[in-house]
Formats: sequence, structure tokens, C-alpha cells
Amino acid sequence: MIDSRHFVIRTLLADGVLKDADVRRATEHAVATGADLLDSLAALGIVTSRKLAIAKAKICEYPFVDLSHYEIDYRNSRYIPRAVAERLCVFPLFFQRGTTAVAMLDPLNLQAVDQVRQLVRRDVDPVVADAEQLRALISRAYSMVRTDEPAADAGADQTLTTGDEPIVAAVNQILAGAAEAGASDIHINPDENDLFLRYRVDGVLAPQQGPPRASHAGIVQRLKVLAKLDLAQTRKPQDGKFRFVHKGEPVDIRLSLLPTIHGENVVMRLLRAAAKIGPIASLGMPPDIEAWYEEAIAKPHGMILVTGPTGSGKTTTLYTALHRLNSPDVNIITIEDPVEIRLSMVRQVQAAPEIGLTFAAALRSVLRQDPDVVLVGEIRDDETAKIAVQAALTGHLVFSTLHTNDAVGALARLTDFGVPGFAINNALLGVLAQRLVRRLCGACAAVDLECPARATLPPAYRQASFHKAVGCGECGNAGYKGRMGVYELFRVTPAVQGLIERTAPRDEIEAAARANGMRLMWEDAVEKASRGLTSLDEALTMRVFHDRQSSARIAA
Repeated sequence: MIDSRHFVIRTLLADGVLKDADVRRATEHAVATGADLLDSLAALGIVTSRKLAIAKAKICEYPFVDLSHYEIDYRNSRYIPRAVAERLCVFPLFFQRGTTAVAMLDPLNLQAVDQVRQLVRRDVDPVVADAEQLRALISRAYSMVRTDEPAADAGADQTLTTGDEPIVAAVNQILAGAAEAGASDIHINPDENDLFLRYRVDGVLAPQQGPPRASHAGIVQRLKVLAKLDLAQTRKPQDGKFRFVHKGEPVDIRLSLLPTIHGENVVMRLLRAAAKIGPIASLGMPPDIEAWYEEAIAKPHGMILVTGPTGSGKTTTLYTALHRLNSPDVNIITIEDPVEIRLSMVRQVQAAPEIGLTFAAALRSVLRQDPDVVLVGEIRDDETAKIAVQAALTGHLVFSTLHTNDAVGALARLTDFGVPGFAINNALLGVLAQRLVRRLCGACAAVDLECPARATLPPAYRQASFHKAVGCGECGNAGYKGRMGVYELFRVTPAVQGLIERTAPRDEIEAAARANGMRLMWEDAVEKASRGLTSLDEALTMRVFHDRQSSARIAA
């Protein structure tokens, strides 16, 4: 059997990528751990597995494939038993014209090629893949798909098994895949004949290769077991939560089940750990807003509101402040529904309206616990609003959120809740509105030479250099990787206090705030786009939203 490993080592030595000392160190590691020599090179960080695969492809004269660029059907796993796929590190990618493209680590392993040919009963066209990507593909495919049914053209007496309990393995792979992708939500949607799996990554739902339709009931039952829900109940919505561990770190999952005509629809929210809450500077606020936020949270009393839609990062912004204030000499109590982030030393209360523990009821009790800082997850009604404002007026620093479209809109909401203007003026320190925009992938973003939307920008930005999304393997061909906040800040200054007192129209209050230096969210987004952090297309979606809201108010 021809072994390509020695050729790869010699080639990398000749190219200066490796040194003799590197080979000796990797050899010692391989002997000590029983690992393959090339795997040891990658494990020690001497050479990446991708570079090893590309070098091997050149030597073997077979094409290299980046598996992240392809939608691979996991059902191809039924053609090769899992034990064989893992031992040979092979996986059939595509079937075309009587030939199977098979991803392999070593195409010169003729015995492996011959064994795969016998199993798939077609000619084999080997391609070289990154070892890490290929092993991850094999693990995911055999966990997500039941392979105890024979392939369409396989022998009737051939039975393939995964070696694991398939439903448990499938759920584990769905959760782990979402955590790996940095997803905020998992959607498992049953249809008449299909089961769709989607991850929400950077605010966008992305379809994934998922398990077959027949596994839907088992997956739902497994999730109910994890969340301690009623296994027999399939006709009513159910909500629950559980925790799983990914790469040694706990991930909290919030589970929602909704009965539909095709079965129970599953949506899971992945909640980030408190360990990932960084300093205020990590939020990416404009310098003037960051300085105000630092100053405001240092005050002994008053109210700070953060507004924005669901999933706009409000909780992260608030917990960043709590993380800064958290110390043995400060008593911090939160009331949330649900508690999304766990923070040591902070007393966190889970609201439970079904037993009478509403935000208002919990807040009344919390104020008898001698708090210095109080976080109310959301102001939803008159009673909560009035108690929160009263707490801010009586020596407490109060944080909360409102669901409004912008910062100034919070004033009208408080007024609707029956809070008088003089109380707003005395209690409210400011309102921070925010949303999230996608961050350009640093590996593939390119200068946007045309950029026709430039002409619609304020004069200060018409000569700026903007970048556009392109797409590469690093970002899954999306052109974006991660998200960041865009902000606007409404400060309760003397210039607007008189307008608030007499309940002036919101446009008049906004104009006064603008004259006093307030910048709108879409303007912050354009500023970030001019620095190459996001695309102008992303920024201008914020402007379109603002213009639509303004038009709606005028029409009303």
C-alpha cells in the first residue's frame, strides 16, 4: 500500500514549511499518543490540517475540496457503515453518472478506495479533504441520520447502524452544531413530508442539513425529557429550559413547543454565559455614548432605559453595566422573565405571572430587600412603570427595557403608563436605543467601488470609502461574520425637560434633542460602515426603517 504521509513530510521540508526539529517533535507526540504523524503536526499547531490536505492533494494529483463550500446530503452515510467511514476517514459526497466523489484523507490508500468502491457499487473518484472538516462531517452525518435502512441499491441483507442511540445523538449534534455556528436560535420545523432544520446566525435564518422527517417525534420527545415537560401533551404549547455542556462550557437553552397541523414546531434560544459578558468598551458604542453610559451607571440613583426589539442585544448591554457594578459592597437584584444570564453574587428573580409573581409584585418585594441596584427585565404595565420610577426617585439605580422603535419613543410609552412628566424629568437619566447589524467578514470584505447609495448620504459621508460583502469559507459564504450594535442616546437635558413637562409632541422633543447633539441609530450605522465594520447596505436598512416610522407617525 502506498502511503502519502512520507511524501507530504518530504515536500513540506523541501518547501521550508517544516523543519527537522518539527518532524522530531511530531514523531515523539505520535508515538506517545498513538496518533497519526500528520495529525500530530496539526495537533501541535506546527501546520494546519488545511495546509496538510492541500499539500497531500498536490502530491497525489487529486483535487482538494473545502467541505464548507458544499451542501452535502447526510443520507449518503447509508452507503458506508459508520465503523468503516471512521476507520478509513472517508465519506461519499456526490453521485453522478455512475461515479461517486468520495472525500478521503489518503487517496493513495488503494485498499481503502477498493473497499469504498465495493460498498457504494460505483466507480470512485477520490478527492482530498481537510482532516478536521472530514471527521466533523462523518460524526455529524452518522448522528443526524438513521442508517438502519438499506440504501436504494444496496443488498437487502445489509444492515447499517450508527453505533449510537440515534435520537439522542441527533439532538446532541443539533445543539452542538448550533453552538459551533454561533447561532442564537434553533428552528426545527415539521412539514408534511420534510423536517427542516435552521439556525439563526447573525440575525439571519440559515437552512441546515437535518434529520429525516421520521425522526421528528423522537427528537421532540427527547427535548421534552431534557426540559422536564409533559411527554403526553402534544396539543398545547409548552415552554421549558435546560442546560447542556459544549466543549466544557455550559449553554442554557430556552425551549418553546407550538402544536401545528404537521406536529410540534420547535424553537430553541441559546443563551450566552455570563463569562462572555465583556467590558462596556466591547459593546462598540460611539465614544460619546460610551462616556455617558459609564457616567450614568456610576450615579447613586436614577433610571436608565434600553429600548429595541427582541434580539437586539438589550440584555447584554444591561448586564455589561451590572458586571461593572457587581462587587461585595453593592446589592444588585434583578427581576427577569426568563433569567437569561447568570451572574455570581447578583440575586436573580424569575418572574412567574401564573402564580402571581408579576414584575410589579416582585419589584415591591425587591425594594424591601435593601437593594442598591435593581434590574427590571421589562416595563410592561402601568403598575411596574410607576413602582420603577418611584424606586429611581427614592435612592435606587434602576435599569429596565421597553419595546419601542427608538429612544424618544420611550417618553410616550411612559406617559401612556400614567407616569407624569415631572416624575420622568426627575427619575430618568437617559434612554439608549439599539439594534444589531451584521459585521463584515474580515477575510473577504472588498472595497465597494460603485456604491450607488453613496449619493443619498449626508455630505460628510459621500467621499467615504465603503466595503461590501463577498463571501468565503471563513464566513460560510455569507460575507458577514458576527454582529455589532448601533446606538442612539436620548439624554434628559434642561433643553428637553420643559417639553417633557408639558407633554410636547415627540417630533418637537426629538428636534430639541437633535439640536443638542443626539445622533440617530442609522447615522451611527453609516459611521461604522465608513470605517469598514459593516456594509452600507446593512446601514441603510436602519435608515429605511427610521423613515418608515416617521412617515407612519405623520400619516397618523
